[in-house]
Amino acid sequence: MTEAHTPTILLLPDLLISQIAAGEVVERPASVLKELLENALDAGSTAIQIQLEEGGVKLIRVTDDGCGIEQAQLALALTRHATSKIASLDDLERVATLGFRGEALASVAAVARLTLTSRARDSAHAWRLPAEANAQPQPAALAAGTVVEMRDLYYNTPARRKFLKSEGTEFAHCADAIKRIALAHPAVAFTLTHNGRASLHLAKTDARTRAGAILGDEFLEQSRAVDTGVGPGIRVFGHCALPAHSRARSDAQYCYVNGRFVRDKLLSHALREAYQDLLHGSRFPAYCIFLEIDPSTVDVNVHPAKTEVRFRDSRAVHQFVFHAVQRTLAASQATHSQAASALTSEADSPTANAGQTAFAAPSYPADAQRASFAARPAFGNWAPRQQSLGANEPATAAYLAFAGAAQSPPDALPAPAPGEAAPLGYAIAQLHGIYILAQNAQGLIVVDMHAAHERIVYEKLKAALDARQVATQALLIPAVFVADALDVAAAEEHARTLAELGFDVAPIGPAQLAVRAVPALLQAADPAALARALLGELREHGSTQLLTARRNELLATMACHGAVRARRQLAIAEMNALLRQMEETDRADQCNHGRPTWTQVSLADLDRLFLRGR
Repeated sequence: MTEAHTPTILLLPDLLISQIAAGEVVERPASVLKELLENALDAGSTAIQIQLEEGGVKLIRVTDDGCGIEQAQLALALTRHATSKIASLDDLERVATLGFRGEALASVAAVARLTLTSRARDSAHAWRLPAEANAQPQPAALAAGTVVEMRDLYYNTPARRKFLKSEGTEFAHCADAIKRIALAHPAVAFTLTHNGRASLHLAKTDARTRAGAILGDEFLEQSRAVDTGVGPGIRVFGHCALPAHSRARSDAQYCYVNGRFVRDKLLSHALREAYQDLLHGSRFPAYCIFLEIDPSTVDVNVHPAKTEVRFRDSRAVHQFVFHAVQRTLAASQATHSQAASALTSEADSPTANAGQTAFAAPSYPADAQRASFAARPAFGNWAPRQQSLGANEPATAAYLAFAGAAQSPPDALPAPAPGEAAPLGYAIAQLHGIYILAQNAQGLIVVDMHAAHERIVYEKLKAALDARQVATQALLIPAVFVADALDVAAAEEHARTLAELGFDVAPIGPAQLAVRAVPALLQAADPAALARALLGELREHGSTQLLTARRNELLATMACHGAVRARRQLAIAEMNALLRQMEETDRADQCNHGRPTWTQVSLADLDRLFLRGR
């Protein structure tokens, strides 16, 4: 039997230490490229050229026009924990650069052949440090800046190389790394070539144009601009896509803190919550959001890859981002369109807006952007019976006061004063009992009446439930329906919850339930179908979860039952009432399932369709 020996503690060799560190920093070629690009940006570069071969495994060459490195510091640049970006603990607590750990170049040099060529701005010529060990700088030809060349990644650690994917996959990761960095630095030009072929060229431009070049013009057209700040300490800006532009994956989500791309759970949760009333199910929102915050209130030294951060007051940051994005998404697109029209002096000709497209993201000041129709004076208080928008129901006095007169033709409606035109215009017809056609200053508005009314009812249900003022409407004749034993038991067990939601559902037999009252907002719905849906939710999730985590999904289901149905004929005055309520309702651009409720067809679009002016 052999005796166990106490293991000896040894000091690791420098090369092995660097290779261990490289395992944290250098996951794949894209990791190397990210570090090299961050160094180039920290050097003040305005143009960066990237050359890749075999997905970056064989070669990554990054050329910049930054400040360069002095001859005497070339070798020091490849030493672990050597950096020009921090010198004290105070610098570390207020990091203002992308790189700061001083490990990137040393880690890359430990697992690949790294050559460094640079010319400082005041130097007579450039110097090159070869990849060989203990090499000395040699004179080189370079106009300005730095060239970092990495060859044969993991040549000395073949086990790590086996974990790399195909050339196409690795190149795709490299291209994504470039796009993530380029989004945050529109004033820097980027050029990418792969295996000698040009793959990407991004010229110097502004933030909006850069976002369009990387995320696509469709993203910009289907997004809202966000720009909210509180003094000099914190600001959030960027673009949030409308729910109609949602995706099946989270691959179109870009979040930055002080210009650094991050994958932060707190910010992701805040943004997801901002979309909670607009997206349901497994869809993911698309956004490109930048958070500027005092560097002393955020710790970026959490992970070697620097993609994680920690906030000093995480709750305050969460709520700030959440409310900024939620307010932007809640405002109707008609608000933005009207603001854009007010700020843009255009000719009276119908073809003057030839460049305008439906849902185009307009240019507007921050105050106008954050405005919401909810903050405007109400157009009128409709009686509960009017919420159903029934075809044969008499209009109330308030209804007629705004619409002009029941059944009035559109041209008989009072002309609004300048600057007071209704953003969604005035109804002119109904199409196949599904769509409302309205005319506004820009052209034609097309509204999906069921989707629009569904959103209106949903928001009113939420407000009523929050205020614990869900008005009920007693049914003259109770709606009786056959129910199984579980539904009957659920009605008895959750009677209090049903009452809070505005329902009076009671058993009248071992297999029968009677609906005696429903929420006034839903009185046009089928009481039995509505009660069945609600009892099914209560059986599956219980009353506690329904009124907390799943509350909004429940209210969305109720609103869908209570919204005006397709194929229902509406009078002109009723259509106008719906348009006015849309203008007063937050998030009226999308229904509860994230689908658009209306779209604008401009006069310019119609002119092009009919070849007018040609």
